Amino acid sequence: MVQLREVLAALIIFVATYLFLAGAELPFLKLDRPGGAVAGGVAMVALGVLTPAQVYRDAISWDTLVLLLGMMVITSVMARAGIFRWIAWVALRRAHGPRALLAVLVLVAGTLSALLVNDTVCVMCTPLVVALVEAAALPALPYLLGLAFSSNAGSVATLTGNPQNMLIGTLSGISYAQFSKALLLPALLSLAAVLAVLLVAFRRDLSWKRISVDVPAPPLDRKLALLCTAGLAFVLAGFLLGYDLAWTAMTGAALLLALSRQPPKEMFAQVDGTLLLFFAGLFVVTHGVAQAGIAERIHSALAPALGSDATQQTVRFGVFTVAACQIVSNVPFVLLAAQWVRKLADPHLGWLSLALVSTLAGNLTPVASVANLIVLELAGDKGKIPFLRFLWLGALCTFIPLAVGVGCLLVERGYF
Repeated sequence: MVQLREVLAALIIFVATYLFLAGAELPFLKLDRPGGAVAGGVAMVALGVLTPAQVYRDAISWDTLVLLLGMMVITSVMARAGIFRWIAWVALRRAHGPRALLAVLVLVAGTLSALLVNDTVCVMCTPLVVALVEAAALPALPYLLGLAFSSNAGSVATLTGNPQNMLIGTLSGISYAQFSKALLLPALLSLAAVLAVLLVAFRRDLSWKRISVDVPAPPLDRKLALLCTAGLAFVLAGFLLGYDLAWTAMTGAALLLALSRQPPKEMFAQVDGTLLLFFAGLFVVTHGVAQAGIAERIHSALAPALGSDATQQTVRFGVFTVAACQIVSNVPFVLLAAQWVRKLADPHLGWLSLALVSTLAGNLTPVASVANLIVLELAGDKGKIPFLRFLWLGALCTFIPLAVGVGCLLVERGYF
């Protein structure tokens, strides 16, 4: 029986943690989102809501952390080889007009983001995109937005495309092949929608004239690139064959570290340890909320508004997801919502819809996804855009793909 003291403690910790996740700043506490998540997790134990044993045994999804770690190590070795920038350079140089350049960028960024973590793709490709548009004397904004929006849209297609998909894969038990079979078409249509929106919105800036892009080829370690390609193919084959996602990724990471002859210390330095701690803290906070019965109470209040049949629930829960992701970001919301998806009329559809909606919701505002922030920050002055203009374009690149994607899922599940 949960005591009232534990419920109140869990509620206070939950509210405080999610205020930090929403970007709130307190003058006496200098905590960012990861710091707030870790502090919230520690508070759950310190105030007796959870025991240390419960944290280690039940709260933390070790499979998710291991999968995320493995994919980050793989991408760090691939980045060392120069694969990302070289692929983008080769593809973009073959485009001979401003509109073709944008189309190639959307396709390349979307594809890379499906195969690997989308945030890394943005880190690697943004400087190259800036250099290319400068060399061709083109406006930077449509290409920077194309990179950000397409990296989000493309990452919808696989369980390893972004952190929230990895989390959903671990919690839902949906296989890599099942997930991609359901979401590959919505991802492709989302990329097409993003391209169409940007071509129309920037039609006056993107002429049909022929351009010449003269940017030096980025360095490529061919031997290491070949090894990375083989390693990635090995990992993807393991995913598709149904092997454990986390340990398949870690096996691929270990093989690359062992065979690449690169200093492991330098490879590990590229791993985002802050993100791993952020996840761990969120796992503890949300488990404490569940233990105290708060998540169940939230679901009880929300359930009547969602309706009873699968179609209603998918649409209404999708709208709620878009709004919530703007406030607390997608990963924290997915962790909380995971406890409700199992109670939907069609949980399988619920998981797929949650992955689709929480990812595409990242296109709505500049701060809605890490990919947006990375692109706009790395682009410097060229990434400056009025908030309302971003919101307008982001809304089009969110709700049009969502309408198409949710429709595809409903048809695939036999509701239309």
